[in-house]
Amino acid sequence: MINFKTFTYLVFMALPLTLAAQTDNIPMPEQDKLPFAIANEKKLSGEDLANKKEGIYLTGAPDISSDPVNGFGYGAEGSIYFNGKRSDPFFAYTPYRKRLDVVLFNTTKSQRELMLKLDIPYIFNSKWRLRVEAGYESNPNLLYFGNTEQTLNRLQYFQNGDSSHAIQNDLKYKDYEGSLTGINENHNRYTKEEYIFNISAEHSFWDSKLRLLGGFELADFTITPFSGNSLLKNDANANKIIGVGHGLISILQAGVVYDTRDLEPDPGKGIFAEITDEFSSQAIGSKFNFNKIFGQVKVYQKLFPGLFKKVVFAARMGMGYTGGDAPFFEYQDEWSSEGSIEGLGGAHTLRGYKQSRFLARVMNFGNAELRCRFAQTTIFKQHLAFSAVPFFDFGGVWDSVDRLDHWNNYRSSEGLGLRVAWNVNTILRFDYAVSKEDGQFFFNFGHAF
Repeated sequence: MINFKTFTYLVFMALPLTLAAQTDNIPMPEQDKLPFAIANEKKLSGEDLANKKEGIYLTGAPDISSDPVNGFGYGAEGSIYFNGKRSDPFFAYTPYRKRLDVVLFNTTKSQRELMLKLDIPYIFNSKWRLRVEAGYESNPNLLYFGNTEQTLNRLQYFQNGDSSHAIQNDLKYKDYEGSLTGINENHNRYTKEEYIFNISAEHSFWDSKLRLLGGFELADFTITPFSGNSLLKNDANANKIIGVGHGLISILQAGVVYDTRDLEPDPGKGIFAEITDEFSSQAIGSKFNFNKIFGQVKVYQKLFPGLFKKVVFAARMGMGYTGGDAPFFEYQDEWSSEGSIEGLGGAHTLRGYKQSRFLARVMNFGNAELRCRFAQTTIFKQHLAFSAVPFFDFGGVWDSVDRLDHWNNYRSSEGLGLRVAWNVNTILRFDYAVSKEDGQFFFNFGHAF
């Protein structure tokens, strides 16, 4: 039997073993040119440093997708990078000096998103890092299957909606969705409109391998169920969940991060480990009183460096717990210093299942990828590197931490992806994942982890 404390102990006791495996023959940096010491592990590899561009440049691509839930999506997603000169002593230790991300997105089923993100490592040549995010999203296609272990049940329905027929079990998602007609058409869907602002600051210690962070998030949301037989409306009316309607959430955030990765957007070696906490209370203007804790460890290790140009084994393990009177949608939102992780399912956790397919107070997930670079070229002064990526995902949810020994709560999916590293920092990700109930294709910016 394993409990939450045992799990945490095993994860963090494994860190020294993984650290011992991280070796690389990188020359020692000229530390006297830096305003403070930065660990040698964080220096970019010779290949990445050679391919890193100087100055200001723009990367972007059409944001095109097709999904049975959101429809055909179109828009643009891009970044403006401020890299500085090679003479800058930070050039070899940072992916960029500043980065501004812009997202404009719309779908044929009325999902709309506008997002701006600013990230400045070592701002003003100090040990501080600033992150700011502001945006708006309206999505009438979000899915809700419940917020307890019951979401792990197999999809099922009565053929033609007739309860006198035998119930159909163990369905593919497309068959289940096709069965939802008439008043049941929007049984699992709801609309969320949200304005969000988030700001966080991090201070580095221990030659920039350790960071302490604090932040604040403010969100104005409106959750609207559809008419007919809505599962969300039914659960809200039965007082099983809270969070339907309009409200304001204010959250204080804190965390600690250990980071030895050589290149944050596309690591070739190193470890990233963090524990974060979010506190929301009516005392700070929020509609709800809750607390959420999240921890994860990500490991990156080059394999067979003498045989292949770049083959990287990447793995992640994460766990989150939501306590107090949290709105249902906070169960699926785990806050990381590098951006929120949206529940079990979707493009970043359990890729073979729909977004938020599984939901409960406790969530655990893991991912493993083998990133195999097979080609690279330069076109119109733009450096492109291509990698094939087989992957495996697993995860589960539980109603309380003392139920973590219920191993049958885990689900898994696997798939194959393509990564295109554009001028080192921008990663284009194409993934196709399958599970027992679904198959999904994703196109995104950035690695899954």
